[in-house]
Amino acid sequence: MRPLCRTWPEAFAPTFLPMVDMENSAAASETSQGADKDAPLKEDIRLLGRLLGDVLRDQEGESVFGVVEMIRQTAVRFRREDDAEAGKELTTLLRKLTRDQAISVVRAFSYFSHLANIAEDQHHIRRRRAHLLAGSKPQQGSVGFALDKLKSAGVAGDTVRTFFRDALIVPVLTAHPTEVQRKSTLDAEHDIARLLAERDLPLTPKERKANLQLLQARIATLWQTRMLRYSKLTVADEIDNALSYYRITFLRELPGLYDDIEEELASHYDVEPAALEAASYVQMGSWIGGDRDGNPNVNAGTMQHALTRHATVILDFYLEETHALGAELSISTLMVGVSPALQALADASPDASPHRSDEPYRRALIGIYARLAATARALGATNILRKEVGPAAPYIDAAGFCADLRVLIDSLATHHGAIMACPRLKRLTRAAAIFGFHLASLDMRQTSDVHQRVLAELFAGAGVEPAYGALPEERKVALLLAELGQPRLLFSPYSTYTEETNGELAILRAARDIRARYGVRAIRNYIISHTETVSDLLEVLLLQKETGLLRPAEGELEAMVIPLFETIPDLQRAAAIMHEWMALPLVSQLIARQGQLQEVMLGYSDSNKDGGFLTSNWELYKAEIDLVEVFADAKVKLRLFHGRGGTVGRGGGPSYEAILAQPPGTVNGQIRLTEQGEIIASKFSNAEIGRRNLELLVAATLEASLMPHLEAGAQRERLAGFEAVMAELSGRAYRAYRNLVYETPGFTDYFFAATPIAEIAELNLGSRPASRKSTRRIEDLRAIPWGFSWGQCRLLLPGWYGFGSAVKGWIADGAREERIATLQAMVKEWPFFATLLSNMDMVLAKTDLPIASRYAELVADAALRERIFKRISTEHGNTLRCLEAITGAHERLAGNPLLARSIQNRFAYLDPLNHLQVEMIQRHRSQALHAGEPDNRVRRGIHLSINGVAAGLRNTG
Repeated sequence: MRPLCRTWPEAFAPTFLPMVDMENSAAASETSQGADKDAPLKEDIRLLGRLLGDVLRDQEGESVFGVVEMIRQTAVRFRREDDAEAGKELTTLLRKLTRDQAISVVRAFSYFSHLANIAEDQHHIRRRRAHLLAGSKPQQGSVGFALDKLKSAGVAGDTVRTFFRDALIVPVLTAHPTEVQRKSTLDAEHDIARLLAERDLPLTPKERKANLQLLQARIATLWQTRMLRYSKLTVADEIDNALSYYRITFLRELPGLYDDIEEELASHYDVEPAALEAASYVQMGSWIGGDRDGNPNVNAGTMQHALTRHATVILDFYLEETHALGAELSISTLMVGVSPALQALADASPDASPHRSDEPYRRALIGIYARLAATARALGATNILRKEVGPAAPYIDAAGFCADLRVLIDSLATHHGAIMACPRLKRLTRAAAIFGFHLASLDMRQTSDVHQRVLAELFAGAGVEPAYGALPEERKVALLLAELGQPRLLFSPYSTYTEETNGELAILRAARDIRARYGVRAIRNYIISHTETVSDLLEVLLLQKETGLLRPAEGELEAMVIPLFETIPDLQRAAAIMHEWMALPLVSQLIARQGQLQEVMLGYSDSNKDGGFLTSNWELYKAEIDLVEVFADAKVKLRLFHGRGGTVGRGGGPSYEAILAQPPGTVNGQIRLTEQGEIIASKFSNAEIGRRNLELLVAATLEASLMPHLEAGAQRERLAGFEAVMAELSGRAYRAYRNLVYETPGFTDYFFAATPIAEIAELNLGSRPASRKSTRRIEDLRAIPWGFSWGQCRLLLPGWYGFGSAVKGWIADGAREERIATLQAMVKEWPFFATLLSNMDMVLAKTDLPIASRYAELVADAALRERIFKRISTEHGNTLRCLEAITGAHERLAGNPLLARSIQNRFAYLDPLNHLQVEMIQRHRSQALHAGEPDNRVRRGIHLSINGVAAGLRNTG
């Protein structure tokens, strides 16, 4: 064996591309032009690896460093050279580790994955800047690229201007139990990223040495920081974690993105910035604190807390920026005049210092600061860092704050000072328009079963209907409509209700108070999980009437009622339900007051768990087409809310391509989509990458909304033929998936044994339980830990299973060559099918059957293990062969060689984590089986390995 080297790692090649939503698109073409462009990435990874090795030696000793290095070299040899002897050697090495050694090895490889991710993100920023400095054409996924395409297609400037005036694009942050990083870890990694970026600047030898010392210190801090939470994460913790991304990215980068887009519009279409001054086409949303579905820890108090924290963060930002503006705008009336409005604002300020009597902008800003401070206190903020000069009245709403800032901008513009408004004053004004005093709109969500139980109790208590839940659908609808027309309430303050009913009503009352206090955008949506009937929607209308959020006589509805269609049957009923819903006179009136717009949410996670990858995607696509037709007939604008997760199996994959692959008529400038789990950190923990991801959403929505669709005549007929093929494939894939997951005896036992699902459920990852009910049924398991578990064991089954059976069977039932040619044409001509295969290709590249077979060894029943793993292996082989027949590529990600190479190189550093995870799970379960006292150190090691594998794969949640 080669002697141990002192540099760790010595030759780690580029790993995953950064978590910008272009894994399968422009990033590949940009980086495949020459290996030299990736030399800085290799250098950064070597540097961080060496520093981690130095920290490891210093903290754990030479012997532990030697063990880690030996495992690293053996794993690399096994992976890169397919050396069977090295595989046996690796297994032996890992099994000989003591408990403490195993934990140190897990931590070392986990932190290396984290550091490699940082290096990759920095390299993406470096390459993008190089592209911009070279003056090259706009990159795919940029707004400039989208505008080029639109202009070439003959789309008029007025059309583009109207799009930005009316559009609404909302990334919605959610808290789901796959975010495996603590905020302390994120903060340390953010500092490491900053220091790594500094090394691209021209530094003196002394500065470079200091930078290196700080890098090593931060990595040492990371090593000494607890990676896991020892206590269960609360909703308040989740709120604070999410708010950290506002400080890092959204507060500054979103207004900056607006500036960039205005410049592009002026360049391409001569659109003046003033034409879009009032537009707020990208806004932020959140579920954290308002999503009650399956989370008993969310209540009226968490909603109030969420908005208080939101307001505190945004007002802290406004106060900081206003203070900075006061320092900057030292303009004297002895030098230049000001507008009467600005002078009046200055005169109203509590500042009476004679030293600033000729500085009206500063006096005006001191007054604005005082009003902001008063507003912050009124909205619950208690820690104003800089005390205001004197008392002032709080702002009634954010519009008043914007109006005051606009006075400053207008005065500067008319007195030779327009340049001084850039960038801070204009961006602060833009931020105020985007974020208001609420920061992000908080959605409410609850499952339909809860609404039914609450109303059943209210109906019975009021003597209206003793058994509401037992009524057929027609009678439910009739009763609900009749009650919505009644002026009186069902609720009586003199009656006693269950805790559930009181809690649900308290949440809706809190929503009304929050809207009155923080602004109407603070809460404006109510999402109904498991929507199966029209009565599910009417029930929420009636509950809003009970709490003052709906006033039928006035036609006022404060929170839009949004159905969430999740399972395959729900998706198939979606269009019919919405047709019946929108035909109701009361609903039609409410929709008109909503701007003739209605939102519908589609669930990617449960539909996948219910029917598998292929069928889920197809049923979602069909539901969208049917909804477009129904909404067109009703003359109502459709806004789709896509409940996408991190994994491809949960609707993940590049958002840019996913939006472009939507059926025609489903975007139209209106889109909301969830950002979940560790994907939030991957996309938005770096400001520049966060801004790029936000731009991708805007560019994709712009293209999908305005690019002409050529679907007339023969092309429409050809697409109909493709859809018929897809329907046949979906049926076959559905049967294959359901047969394995729901109809195979013992499959549930296999899943719980061959994946770390039980250990994941023990992790303090989120505030909600892993299962909706206390059972082992797959039906009751939440879709998130279902997908997360398959990622950990490297099977990623939800992202491909059923495709091979479907395609193989369909081809065998006809003329082979003709049918393969049809599938090849579908990839070339149909963005939906091309994106589906591209995402599946990426999943298959990350799938590793030899590693998965090690997890299968955890299944004690040998016959069960062999029977099910053989079925999975056979389907995997069929899927690979069918994909190769369609694409003509015999290697995964043939169109993106950098990503393919990156994934293969990453595997060498993930393999030890997976092997160790299996070893520790065996020890842990063995102890439990023999009724021994659980070894918390072993359990901790398992949880650390889960963190490391998730960090290595990145989009596993």
